[in-house]
Amino acid sequence: MMAMMSVVFIGLALLALPAAAGPLRLVALGDSLTQGYGLPPDQGFVPQLEGWLRAEGREVTVLNAGVSGDTTAGGRARVGWALADGADAMIVALGGNDLLRGILPEVSRANLDAILAEAAAQDVPVLLVGMEAPGNYGPEYRRAFDAIYPDLAQAHDVPLAGSFLAPLLEGTGDPAGLGAYLQPDGLHPNAAGVARIVEGLGPEVLRFLDGIEGKE
Repeated sequence: MMAMMSVVFIGLALLALPAAAGPLRLVALGDSLTQGYGLPPDQGFVPQLEGWLRAEGREVTVLNAGVSGDTTAGGRARVGWALADGADAMIVALGGNDLLRGILPEVSRANLDAILAEAAAQDVPVLLVGMEAPGNYGPEYRRAFDAIYPDLAQAHDVPLAGSFLAPLLEGTGDPAGLGAYLQPDGLHPNAAGVARIVEGLGPEVLRFLDGIEGKE
C-alpha cells in the first residue's frame, strides 16, 4: 500500500513540474528574399539564419513566412495568419517589392504600421528590418521611403536592423563584385549572398532575442 502511495505522490509531483520550454518560435515575415527564391530548401535565408543562431547556442526555430513577390500590403493581409500557429517573436522584412513597383511611400508606411500594430496586439515582439530606396526614384521619394523604418521603429518601440541587403555591399568596393553574391537574375542573392546577409543581420537578431529574454 505504501509503495503504491509513493508512486502516486511521485506521479503528482512530476505533473506539477513546469513543462520544458521548446525552441523559441521566430516568424520571418517577408518576400522572396525571406522565402528563399531560386535556392535549394536548405540554402535560403530562413534555414541559414536558423543554423547561424543555433551555432551561437540559441534554441530557435525560424518559421518561413516569406512569399515571393509580396509587398507590404501582402504582408499586412497575411500577418494574422503568420502568427496564428503561435510565435514568440517576429522579423518583418518587407518593402523591396514596394520599391520595384514604385508604390507611394505613404502606402507602404500605412501597411507596415498595421503589421506592427497587429504584432503588438498579439504581444509578439518584432525586429523591423530596414530597406533603402534607390536614387533613381528621385530625392523626395527616397527621403520619404527611407524615413518609414526609423519612424515606425520609434513609434512602436521596436528595434530596427539595417537594410536587409546592406551586408552584400559592405566590403565589396566595386559594385561589379556583387555578381559573386547574386543569382543570374541580378536581383536575388545566391547561397553565398544569403550567408553574407545572415552574417550581417545575425548579430542584430541575437541582440533582439537578448532583449526579449531580458523582459521575461
